[in-house]
Amino acid sequence: MDAVLDVLLDIFTKPAVIVALIALIGLAVQGKPFSDVLKGTVRTLVGFLVLAAGAGVVVGALDPFGEMFQHAFDVQGVVPNNEAIVAQVLLDYGSAAALIFFFGMIVNIVLAATTRFKYVYLSGHVAFYIAAMFAVILGVAGFEPWAVVLWGSLAQGVYMVVSPALVQPFMRRVTGGDDVALGHTGGTGIALGGLVALLTRGKGTSKSTEDLDLPKGLGFLRDTTVIVALSMALIYIVVGLFAGAPYIEGELSDGENFIVYLVILAATFSGGVFIILAGVRVVLAEIVPAFKGVSERLVKNAKPALDVPIVFTFAPNAVLIGFLASFVGGIVGMLGMVALGTTIVIPGVVAHFMTGAAAGVIGNAAGGRRGAVLSAFVNGLAITFLPLLLLPVLGDIGFANSTFSDADYGVFGLLLGGLSAAGGQIAIVVGIVASLVVLYVLTFALRRRDAAASADDGSAADAERPARR
Repeated sequence: MDAVLDVLLDIFTKPAVIVALIALIGLAVQGKPFSDVLKGTVRTLVGFLVLAAGAGVVVGALDPFGEMFQHAFDVQGVVPNNEAIVAQVLLDYGSAAALIFFFGMIVNIVLAATTRFKYVYLSGHVAFYIAAMFAVILGVAGFEPWAVVLWGSLAQGVYMVVSPALVQPFMRRVTGGDDVALGHTGGTGIALGGLVALLTRGKGTSKSTEDLDLPKGLGFLRDTTVIVALSMALIYIVVGLFAGAPYIEGELSDGENFIVYLVILAATFSGGVFIILAGVRVVLAEIVPAFKGVSERLVKNAKPALDVPIVFTFAPNAVLIGFLASFVGGIVGMLGMVALGTTIVIPGVVAHFMTGAAAGVIGNAAGGRRGAVLSAFVNGLAITFLPLLLLPVLGDIGFANSTFSDADYGVFGLLLGGLSAAGGQIAIVVGIVASLVVLYVLTFALRRRDAAASADDGSAADAERPARR
């Protein structure tokens, strides 16, 4: 059994494999020639691996920054890091998390096929992290192992259609269409940021982050790679000066001059962003046409919900602005915790980059430059305070030095944990069943609304015909 689970995890926790399989199925059911199927599948696989490689380069460049930040400002506390907390969770809940993840994907497909929530969640790695969190909360609530898997799978399936649905109104503004959705555990924070950008956009006078009006001498700042490298070099050097050359050269750079080391880190970060954007372009060019086969033949009108870098190419300047604004939000939140005397949640640099950048792109589409800044700042506050509130519902895991980072863990974890605190296992079961009922009631209501609107359009057209005669 464990061997089978290991194989399934090896396949389904790798987004590149999942998306390539979807491309293969989508092209095959469209009856494409073998050559096109093979080409589209391989290009999708390679494109996603390029995207993942770029993300790895960015994360590798950010890790030393996090260590410098903690040393420079002598901050000790809980670090939001999904990989670190999941590694601890799997020691006690590994099998349950794997089964919830697998059966949750099946529930996701069923809900996409039978409701108006047509999202197929393809970010397998973060979906597995959510499954791990549900396993912990249900286990802490005292469910039997089979019940943990049953109710966890249903909760997972609901989550996998609801999170993309919350972001989709803003994704339409970003992409200009309705073909692609965002599937990431930062979804609720990003959607909240988009809402704030909409509410604060005023009369729409704030220009886009991509419309930089620069003198000729500063024309190099139009190049995303250049502006990201220069901005990050400035940030690295400022934090590096606070951390001190002895610490950096003794602990991080292996004796290399600290200024040279920090400039190379900044350039590496920019190189990672460049790779991500290249990978995104390939994936979008292949997965959208291929997914039409899935949406037309298997799950009608379905949309692929993909990882956050999928939006980066639509507003590259907003990526950097969003990251910085989100990180500032994390620092402001951390200072607030110091003042309140609570457990301190240290800003997780990777989480602020991934979700903050996406919030910046979403905010830019909803409210221009002001929207990009405010959207990402609000996301930064959310992913600082939500992990703090989540700690008590994680049982002994909550006393570890790490916790889940993105907003969805906080929102959906608190919902499930809140039900457990309010009424135990019965409240959790009622809550999960009620959420399924809500999805189908909304589906029924929206279908009736669409049918009524279609009938009204038909009546109006009939009324116009005699007048034309």
